[in-house]
Amino acid sequence: MPPLPVISGREAVSAFERAGWNQVRQTGSHIILSKPGIAVNLSIPDHRTVKRGTIRGLIRKSGMTVDEFVELL
Repeated sequence: MPPLPVISGREAVSAFERAGWNQVRQTGSHIILSKPGIAVNLSIPDHRTVKRGTIRGLIRKSGMTVDEFVELL
């Protein structure tokens, strides 16, 4: 498993959009994504750097693996 790189919130949003997630809205500094057929929404902070633990939690909620996410970057 490759280590997660330090990325920005916008880079994370782009990777999730490539996986089929859609941006629904932005509330404050968080971008909300949803995907048809999945009852979970992802709330990604729009920061210059997002902590690796936060990214890992978002990946887990989305049902993807770390390897799949890193390939989408």
